[in-house]
Amino acid sequence: MLKIIKNAEVYAPEYLGKKDILMGGEKILALEDKIEINSDIAQTINAQGKIVTPGLIDQHIHLTGAGGKHAFASMTPEIAVNELIACGTTTVMGMLGTDGVTRSLQGLYAKVKALDQQSISAYMLTSYFAYPPKTMLDSVQDDIVFIDKVLGCKIAISDERSSFPTENELLKLLREVHVGGLTSGKGGILHIHLGALESRMDILLDLVKKHHFPIRHISPTHVGRTKALFEQAIEFAKMGGMIDISTLRKWSFYR
Repeated sequence: MLKIIKNAEVYAPEYLGKKDILMGGEKILALEDKIEINSDIAQTINAQGKIVTPGLIDQHIHLTGAGGKHAFASMTPEIAVNELIACGTTTVMGMLGTDGVTRSLQGLYAKVKALDQQSISAYMLTSYFAYPPKTMLDSVQDDIVFIDKVLGCKIAISDERSSFPTENELLKLLREVHVGGLTSGKGGILHIHLGALESRMDILLDLVKKHHFPIRHISPTHVGRTKALFEQAIEFAKMGGMIDISTLRKWSFYR
């Protein structure tokens, strides 16, 4: 059945004004100032006083829960679909965190598929904090090529909980991510958790400057932990890279 959302204040993301939206087959068919259609074939939703925007994308979310660094009772629960919808999130990238023992990639994959069935566009990263990586198949590249929902790999650096991967180890991971992405037609991302140690993201800048690795495959996250780290992240972004800034943190250094 067709649906019409009428009288909505539409942002796409720029403000388009008050519009009517015609939908069918889970797609927007028309966006006009006024749409009139037989009520027998279309459900009408009056959005007077409401805002309609594209869904938000959360590229770093622990769908099956995170935490656990203060023992088992500190482990956070998995996220329910209504929590995502309540904040306007329609696309998610799930991943494991520090814990690759009690949390599994298989469980994460099942959660991603469940969210898909609940009309959320859900994807995931293979592995977790540590090196060598944990995978569902024989390698990171295999996971990206053969598992539909896997778009890249997760690892941590500059954190006391990380495995302190070397430059060569990161280059090997990036090669798997890059070639896996090329083979499967996916983006191929190495998503890198950053801690607050003084090494910051020096190694990532070297990967681009010294080895000329394509910066689009490197995705650092938590770049706001310290002023020095954030300044490096700005340099990384000016080189054409993408940075991920965590929310709900107090940036005492920011003015």
